[in-house]
Amino acid sequence: MKTAKIGYLWDMDGTIVDTKQAHFEAWRDAVQSVGYDLDWETFEIGFGRTNRAILPIYIGFEPDPNQADEIIKVKERLFREIALKSASLVPGVRSWLSEVKAAGWPQAIASSAPIDNINVLMTHFDLRQYFDFIVSGANLPAKPEPDVFIHAANKFDQKDFQYVVVEDSQAGVKAGKAAGMLVIAVATHLTQTDLSFADIVVEDFTEPLGDVLSALSL
Repeated sequence: MKTAKIGYLWDMDGTIVDTKQAHFEAWRDAVQSVGYDLDWETFEIGFGRTNRAILPIYIGFEPDPNQADEIIKVKERLFREIALKSASLVPGVRSWLSEVKAAGWPQAIASSAPIDNINVLMTHFDLRQYFDFIVSGANLPAKPEPDVFIHAANKFDQKDFQYVVVEDSQAGVKAGKAAGMLVIAVATHLTQTDLSFADIVVEDFTEPLGDVLSALSL
């Protein structure tokens, strides 16, 4: 790796841990419990955004706050149960995380997920060792708004850093670009064409990190 000062901002779901199927099953069962159906195509429209932004898409209207709270509470309980059984690390991601840590550059989680979900996954997959801090954007404006990445970068308090966002969703890539950052997109579930507005797209993290950073001139 070259000597640019880099701060890495990682999304969690679909980027570090492949949780998409777990999220679908949890949302499907949660909305079914209150009388609504959810298919995969509709699920994909909202995936990667905050629960508050997703829910009206999935049920077709803006629920009152109490109803929204109840549905979201059920969804997240189901997700934590399902994810621990079915989720897996994206291939090669631990190698990248280890390499960045060994190089001495800071890393943060900057995810739209609720903090309880992040903590469960971090513990289950033994990921805490790699990160300086965690930022949950659950109560921030949803991606593609850049708030979660800007908030995370501000916590680094390193004005001369080049920030690199690592994402898997279109909304997340747009958020990283809107924050003025470089974006590495991983095609966990989308195609490289779907993510082509990122600075670089990788199939997974088995591609050497040094080669990716060289392509970004870092």
